[in-house]
Amino acid sequence: MSTILYDRQPPITRITINRPEAMNAFDLATARELGRRLEEFDRDDDARVAILTGAGDRAFCAGADLKKMHGGSHAGGIAELWDHERQHRLGQRLEVAKPVIAAINGYCLAGGLELALGCDIRIASTTASFGCPEVRWAILHGFGAMRLPRTVPLSVAMEMLLTGERIDARRAYEIGLVSRLVEPAALLPTATQLAERISQNGPLAVKVTKELAWRGLHQHPEEALRYYAAVTALIHETEDAKEGPRAFSEKRTPRFTGR
Repeated sequence: MSTILYDRQPPITRITINRPEAMNAFDLATARELGRRLEEFDRDDDARVAILTGAGDRAFCAGADLKKMHGGSHAGGIAELWDHERQHRLGQRLEVAKPVIAAINGYCLAGGLELALGCDIRIASTTASFGCPEVRWAILHGFGAMRLPRTVPLSVAMEMLLTGERIDARRAYEIGLVSRLVEPAALLPTATQLAERISQNGPLAVKVTKELAWRGLHQHPEEALRYYAAVTALIHETEDAKEGPRAFSEKRTPRFTGR
């Protein structure tokens, strides 16, 4: 059975980490397969939004599979798991041009939290919990340690990172780690509804807006503004940019094609 399930229903694609017996923890094969599936989604012209979730109701993703790392040094095990370009893709941000929504069910820990932080939108069930337990095992949280302080208040981030203690879903919502909190049965329907709403917008404008937001976080403002200036003229020449105002003036729903 595949450790990554790929459910393509344009304009939405659902990607599920399918290792419920291991709390959806990553081994090397799973990390590589997830990277391939994200690339497949990004190349799919008919797919506009992805939903990333975990199989079952116990975990979104519990991070790296420590059992598979056992037997060697922690550093060696982690190096084997994250020794390729997908460390960047699964940690600092998902290198996907289109929006990705994390639908977080249950445990979202360690590398699983890094993965969620790389998504554009995070929604959680009331049973979710979040944590950075790596320091308890004398290992590092990696990109999550750099990304978490950009997402929640610094003192909150440092408390999570340095104590290794978990927070519950309500606390995650209070600090802005997730934007919506719903009952478990409503998690995927809510994520799907949100994805449908995003997919109704101009796909090129959505992709560039996402890129601008990420550049604003990670680049000097002048660099981000140069990118904005460069893409603005290109976007305004697209068919979608003409269709939007035309549909508005004609009081109808726009028909965007991504061109």
